[in-house]
Amino acid sequence: MARVATLETFVALLRGINVGGRNKLPMKELVPLFGQAGASDARTWIQSGNVVFKASRRDVAGLPVEVSKRIAERFGFEVPVMLRSARQLTAVVRGNPFVALGADEQKLHVMFLVDSPSARQRAGLDAARSPPDEFKVRASEIYLLCPNGVARTKLTNAYFDSALATVSTARNWRTVLKLLELAQS
Repeated sequence: MARVATLETFVALLRGINVGGRNKLPMKELVPLFGQAGASDARTWIQSGNVVFKASRRDVAGLPVEVSKRIAERFGFEVPVMLRSARQLTAVVRGNPFVALGADEQKLHVMFLVDSPSARQRAGLDAARSPPDEFKVRASEIYLLCPNGVARTKLTNAYFDSALATVSTARNWRTVLKLLELAQS
């Protein structure tokens, strides 16, 4: 008798869409692309590429590449897609070192990385790159505290992508919390 695959909830974080008038991708057109790639119950939240969906572990393995390919075919631009399971996103929220220190949540962001950086790569990061901003690398996330706002920091996607040889996308803390809420509902 065939085993029925168990569906889990995942969050997809797309980088660089609908930002500054570039890479326009209507969310209503993004949902079907996830369905075609093997996801079910896909729904978006805000216009910057956040998708909550269900899939089996087997189907989700190739989903980032498949969705990126479909976006390129349909819209003509490349979009990196990062995935986190609801369980992983829960760990991200619980693991924020700046929340534990009582930081202003409006100044917090999380960068989600495609890959976990090596200890050597992490050691090469410049902690004094953008004072008074701070960052902590944990697994495949970077927690940011930007007291003067993220628009003024030198702790950018480009910096971390280059230093860690990966691809990242950032979300503010409020968005991370909302995505977790949606993943748990």
